[in-house]
Amino acid sequence: MITVKGHYINGQWQAPSNNETFATINPATEQIIADIPAGNLDDINAAVAAARQAFDLGPWPKMTGKERGGYLRKIAEIITRRLDELAKLEVLDNGKPYPEAKWDIEDTAGTFEFYAKLAEEMDETPEQHIQLPEPDFSSTVSKEPIGVAGAIIPWNFPMLMAAWKVAPALAAGCTMVLKPSEITPLTALALAEIIEEAGLPAGVFNLVNGLGKEAGQALVEHQDIDKLAFTGSVPTGSKIMAMAARDIKNISLELGGKSPFVIFADSDIEKAVEWIMFGIFWNQGQVCSATSRVLVEESLYPALLERLVSEAKKITIGEGNQDGTLLGPLVNKDQYQKVIAAIEKGVQQGASIATGGQRPQGFDQGYYLEPTVLTDMDEDSWVWQEEIFGPVVCIKTFKTEQQAIAMANNSRFGLAAAVMSKDEERCDRVAKAFRAGIVWVNCSQPTFVEAPWGGYKQSGIGRELGEWGLNNYLETKQITRFNTTEPWGWYIK
Repeated sequence: MITVKGHYINGQWQAPSNNETFATINPATEQIIADIPAGNLDDINAAVAAARQAFDLGPWPKMTGKERGGYLRKIAEIITRRLDELAKLEVLDNGKPYPEAKWDIEDTAGTFEFYAKLAEEMDETPEQHIQLPEPDFSSTVSKEPIGVAGAIIPWNFPMLMAAWKVAPALAAGCTMVLKPSEITPLTALALAEIIEEAGLPAGVFNLVNGLGKEAGQALVEHQDIDKLAFTGSVPTGSKIMAMAARDIKNISLELGGKSPFVIFADSDIEKAVEWIMFGIFWNQGQVCSATSRVLVEESLYPALLERLVSEAKKITIGEGNQDGTLLGPLVNKDQYQKVIAAIEKGVQQGASIATGGQRPQGFDQGYYLEPTVLTDMDEDSWVWQEEIFGPVVCIKTFKTEQQAIAMANNSRFGLAAAVMSKDEERCDRVAKAFRAGIVWVNCSQPTFVEAPWGGYKQSGIGRELGEWGLNNYLETKQITRFNTTEPWGWYIK
C-alpha cells in the first residue's frame, strides 16, 4: 500500500475534513494500491479560498513571465529527474504499458518547458498598440491572468492531462485548484509534491481529490472560480456547462470523440494497418481522439481486413510493467464492463466480430480485453456512432471520395479525423472537408504541444495546447486614453 499525504492546500498537506477515503485500484491485479482522501465542499472551499488569496494578494500574478517561467522549468527538471518512478506509478494506477507511460511523463515535462518559454515571451510584448481613426485618442491592448482556475482531469492520461491545464494556467499568472480523477489520482499527487519542491508560493497550486458528485461539483459551482477547464465525457461536460452558466463562468471543455480514419485504395497496406492499430489500440483505446471508425475503399478492404486481423492477434497483452507488453488492462472494472456491453450491443445490432471481443486466455484477474475488430455494422448503429473508449475498432467500406467524407462527418462528434492516400491533392481535399478540430494525413494520433487541440460539435469548446492553451487563462483588456488638454467638444456650456 502507498501512503498518501492528503490534499495539497495553501502550500500544506492536509487531511480530508471528514477523514473519509476511497481506494484506488491496480487494474492489472484488482488490488488496492492506496487509500485516497475523499474531498468534499469544505475541502474545495479551503482550496479555492487559498487560490483566491494567492491571486488577489500574492506575488504570483504580479511576477514577470520570466520569473514564472523559471518555476515551470524547475517543475520540468524535477519531473525529468523522477521520470522512471513517475512512469511506474502511472502504470500501477492506470494499467498502460510502461513505454507509453514513460512517453507520457516525458511529454509532461515537455509541456512545462513549453509553457515556461511562452511565459517568458509574454514579457516581450506586454502591450499591443491599436491604430485609431481619431488622433486625440490612443489605445493599447494587454493580456492579464483570468484569475482562479479550476481544472478537472480524466483518468486516461493522468499526469499529462494535468500538465495540459496546470502549465498554461501557471504560465499565464493564474492560481488554481486541480481535481484529479478518482480512478487515477496518484501521479497528480506526485505533481503536487513536485510543485511543492519547486517552491511555488503558497496557494498558487492546490489539489483536492474526491468524487465528481462531491468535490467536482463543488469546484464547478464555486463562485470564486473564474475559469473552469474540464476533460472528460460528453454527459459530464454537458452538466458542467449547465452549472457554469449560472455564473456565466468561463469554461473550456475537451470531450468525447468517434474519430474517422479514411483509407483510400492506393494506400500501402502495411502502413495503413500500423496506423490503424496505433490509432485504436494505443492506451487500450482509451483515447478521446482514437480513430475508432475506419472507412476503407472497397477494393482495398478484403486485403486490409485480413492483414489487420492477423496483426491484431499478435499484440502482446499483459501487465504494463512487463517487457514487450503492447496492450494492458482497461482502467477499472466499470470501464471493462462498459466496453464488453458495447461489443455485445454491436453484435445484437448486426455487427460481426472479426477478431477479439473477450477476455484473453490465461488472464484470471485484471481488466483485460482482446484487441477487437468489428465489421458489418450499419452506419446508424450504436457501435458506429458512439464512443466505446476501449480497444475496439469498427470498419466499413466506401466507394467514392464524396461518400467517404459524408460518412466521416456523419457524427455528433468532431474531435479528430485522419486520411491516408498517396495522392496529396486528395488528402488535402479530404482534410479540409472533415468537420473536426484535429486532422492527420497519412498517420493517426501524433500530438505536439505546439499545436492546438480541441474539437467541433459535441467534442468540446475551446482549444488546449500551444498559444491557444495559454490564451484560455488570459483576459484581454483595452485601455483607451484621451491625449489632449483641449475640450473634446461633445458638451460645452
